[in-house]
Amino acid sequence: MTRFSHPFAAFVPDGAEVLILGSFPSIKSFEDNFYYAHPQNQFFKLLAAVYDEKAPKSIEEKSNLLQKHKIALWDMVESCERENSLDSNLKNIKVNDIESFLRKYPTIKKVCFTGKTSQKLYDKNFSHLDIATYYLPSPSPAYRAMKFEEKLAEYKAVL
Repeated sequence: MTRFSHPFAAFVPDGAEVLILGSFPSIKSFEDNFYYAHPQNQFFKLLAAVYDEKAPKSIEEKSNLLQKHKIALWDMVESCERENSLDSNLKNIKVNDIESFLRKYPTIKKVCFTGKTSQKLYDKNFSHLDIATYYLPSPSPAYRAMKFEEKLAEYKAVL
C-alpha cells in the first residue's frame, strides 16, 4: 500500500459558521486539487439544492457557494495508506488536529460529517470538544443506501 498525505489545504471562507468534514480526498479530488471532485459525487448538487441554487461546476463556482453560505471544508485524515478511494481501504490513519483548527476559526459553531468514517474518527479523537456535531449521509457515488431526495432532506435539516 502507498502512503498519501492530504494534498490541499482546508477551505475556510471568512466568518465560516459550519465545518463539513469528510474522511480523505478521492483519487479524483487529488487530481483536481479540490474537495468532492468525482463527477458522480453528489456533495455540491446537495448543497446547491439545500440553498435553492444552481449546481456549481467549476472550482470557482463551488468556492463561491461555500463562501456565500459560510461553509468550511476539511477532512479528518491528514495521511494514510490506501489502494483506492473507498473509506474502508484507509489504513494507518493519522488524523488532522481538529481541536486546533476550531480554536483558529472560532466563528465555526457546528461540525458536520459526510459519512460514518469521518464521524467515527472525530468521536474517537475529539468527542471532548464542546461543539454541536451532525451526521450527513455520504454524498459518495459508492453510497447507494439512500436516494438523493432522502439525502437532501437530511442535509436540509442540518444545514
